[in-house]
Parts: sequence; C-alpha cells; structure tokens
Amino acid sequence: QVQLVESGGGLVQPGGSLRLSCKASGIIFNNYVMGWYRQAPGKQREMVATSGGSTIYADSVKGRFTISRDNAKNTVYLQMNSLKLEDTAVYYCNAVRSSLRLNYWGKGTLVTVSS
Repeated sequence: QVQLVESGGGLVQPGGSLRLSCKASGIIFNNYVMGWYRQAPGKQREMVATSGGSTIYADSVKGRFTISRDNAKNTVYLQMNSLKLEDTAVYYCNAVRSSLRLNYWGKGTLVTVSS
C-alpha cells in the first residue's frame, strides 16, 4: 500500500520560513519523480517543485523554495523561505513514475501565511 504522508505545515508570518516533509512508503523511492504541488482556495492545483533527474521550480517560488530528497529515508522536503501571503495553500506531496503510469498523492498539509 502506497502512502505519502506530509508534515510541517502551519501558520507563519510573511517573511518567515517553514520546512515541509513527505515520507513515502510502499514505493521504490529512487524510481520516482517526487514533487510538491499546492492548491489555494478557489484555485487549481499547481506545481511548486519537482525532483527527479532534474529539479524544476515554479517561477513564483524560484529563489525562495528549495526541494530536496533523502533517498535513504524515502523522504522529500520543501524548504520555504521568505514566505508571502500568496503562498497560503494546501501543499501536496506527489510521486510519479511515468514509465509505469503510476501517480500518487498525499493528503496535504496546510500552510497559512498571515500577519
């Protein structure tokens, strides 16, 4: 059974930092592109960052967010610095193995940026 469990969300002031974690189980972690997506109220889910053969960031988070992964711990992280009000969203962890058309999602963790 595949599980992606996010943690680290919470309430933070503008300009602050948070670090999200996603622990994966039930998959061969190294074989997957891991990513973070987010969905703000009333908006569509959007890609934030992905980590596979290359690392990709949304333009809106470049220079502020850093995705990293620890393959030994089956965990992917998202370090978020200089947070803005518009970063408020539910953040979802994603695992994709395109060659086998496998795509898994976590349940999400809420990040609220507010003064």
